[in-house]
Amino acid sequence: MKAVDENASASGPDQGPEIEVAVREYAELGEGPTWDPAGARLIWVDILGSRLHTYEPDSGRRSVTAVGEHIGAAKPRAGGGLVANLRDGIGLYDADGAFSWLHHDPVPGRRGNDAAVAPDGSLWAGTMRYDEAPGGGHLIRVGPDGSVTPLIDEVAVSNGVGWSPDGAVTYYIDSPTRRVDILRVEDGRLVERREFVTVEPDAGFPDGLTVDAEGCVWVALWDGGQLRRYTPRGDLDRTVRLPVRRPTACAFGGPELRDLYVTTARTGLAAPDPLAGALLVLPDIGQGLPSTAFAG
Repeated sequence: MKAVDENASASGPDQGPEIEVAVREYAELGEGPTWDPAGARLIWVDILGSRLHTYEPDSGRRSVTAVGEHIGAAKPRAGGGLVANLRDGIGLYDADGAFSWLHHDPVPGRRGNDAAVAPDGSLWAGTMRYDEAPGGGHLIRVGPDGSVTPLIDEVAVSNGVGWSPDGAVTYYIDSPTRRVDILRVEDGRLVERREFVTVEPDAGFPDGLTVDAEGCVWVALWDGGQLRRYTPRGDLDRTVRLPVRRPTACAFGGPELRDLYVTTARTGLAAPDPLAGALLVLPDIGQGLPSTAFAG
């Protein structure tokens, strides 16, 4: 099928890039796509389904693993296995599947949400309350040794985190603000937070993000049914409309990092789109950046 690519040609919207269904799944809240180069696979989660998914595009092989609680994100570890942002804290899965807590911090009514590995190998992990109460979540930095540094103490729905190609700029989303912000951190502490872009109310809420090799920021718009690409200056230069209302996050994958994978959700929809919950892919749409594995 074709997505609509509104590249603002003078004559109006053009036929956009090809969009394919990588995994036809009915995830309640698909999230956190991450390319694992060691396993040549995409890792993603169904938060509310408490499931960890993997997909190998070369063979089509996939796996689904039930975990014991809601899981916001899972990222590869440098020594094998995964680090996971769970309902009750940060957990480690060894390559053989053995589990241990790295940072156990259960709070009633709160869960882990999106997370990302920084260029230095630390994990930046966000939380949110189930009722999405303002100030009920936070963003923390978790070191390989389990040390925790608070970055932002009060957020509503902590979501996308990403870095510019040189690692100098950090992008961050607290979804209800409708903003993508730029964070400046010195000596492990947040010293500045400023607006990068604001999404207009009728376009949905910014959710997950990824940064491409040109330094442009791709943002999935929850309730907006689209992906947007912003230049490093904050200019909107591409809008790709999708066949789902609630895309949640995006990440480049494949052996050359040229395919953009998109997770989607069906939760809260009285009449979900036919592909709501599926893992979608836009082949050869750009050039991604190699991801960093968690150093712990």
